[in-house]
Amino acid sequence: MKKINRKKFFTAIAAGTISLPFLIRMGGKPQAQTTEAPGIISGKRYQWRMVTTWPPNFPVLGEGCNLFAKWVNEMSGGRIEIKVYGGGELVPALETFDAVRNEAAELGSGAAYYWQGKAPAATFFTAVPFGMNAQQVNAWMLSGDGLKLWEEKYAEFGLVPFPGGNTGVQMGGWFNREINSLADLRGLKMRMPGLGGQVLERAGGTPVLLSGGDIYTGLERGVIDATEWIGPYHDYIMGFHQIAKYYYAPGWHETGSELEIIINKKKYDELPSDLQAIIRTAALRMNHWVLSEFEAKNSIYLEKLIREENVNLRQFPKDVLAQLKVYTDEVIREIVESNESAKKVYENYKAFQKRSSLWARSSEKIFYDEMLS
Repeated sequence: MKKINRKKFFTAIAAGTISLPFLIRMGGKPQAQTTEAPGIISGKRYQWRMVTTWPPNFPVLGEGCNLFAKWVNEMSGGRIEIKVYGGGELVPALETFDAVRNEAAELGSGAAYYWQGKAPAATFFTAVPFGMNAQQVNAWMLSGDGLKLWEEKYAEFGLVPFPGGNTGVQMGGWFNREINSLADLRGLKMRMPGLGGQVLERAGGTPVLLSGGDIYTGLERGVIDATEWIGPYHDYIMGFHQIAKYYYAPGWHETGSELEIIINKKKYDELPSDLQAIIRTAALRMNHWVLSEFEAKNSIYLEKLIREENVNLRQFPKDVLAQLKVYTDEVIREIVESNESAKKVYENYKAFQKRSSLWARSSEKIFYDEMLS
């Protein structure tokens, strides 16, 4: 075997005479490679519309969309310009899914459980009552099968989904009556979407689906008797403490709610690969930013609600939570038994939750129990 002159070899690499990523060493000799033309970046510019389920410029959620558009524009050198529309500005908030699907807009932001009526499996991509927290959901999405299953389901609708933020664990909601037993949920009209709403219905309540911009007036005018939204930051700025007496924890119904960015698949496929990568990267950054922002703001505003507004913070009784867990299992069982796609997604979700819960109990739970005891 002929000995390679290492000095000449590495000098050639440094000079660009040999392209290191394409070197294949066989028999001790660098093999000749076909020279490939460098990737050509098209100068074509795209003007896209982004519709959302959030009110215009809504704190964190709408802000995240604005930042996403800004990041895409910066990384693409201005080749993609995205105009963000809040709910109701271009299309009604809860028509975001169909607007993107039908090319009324190129992309959108919302939560998959809003579309459960179109695809029962979609709800598992947002929140499962008594389910995984934000850290575990992100792991399922990015290092498990979550995103792959999500892409498979949305491909049926001509859409490409991306994780677009996580709220973290939410609060249990605002009520004008105490919740001392399950009987106190009977006849209650409460804004609560997704599986949580179905569980509430099983407990004798009436779930009402309202977009974020309609919740305050709905509670004020008696359209609903109670509401959940996200957490202390939004609850404070939306003024729920001014019209509801009791604030309950924990948010059993949404323990780590994943939000979404959806893109019309035809429009996405038309983009050159570098712009597709920019979209994916900006979505990942938004996913991280939204969760971080909620974590930072909620800690500040929970303290403000308690100390400055004298909010009556309560915890749901353990027996109420235990029965809601029983109803959750019943609701999910009915869904997966009647829909094969939902069954596939949930079984994968549940298996991941089981593994991650073992790890959490053996690590974080012990730590927090000791810290908070």
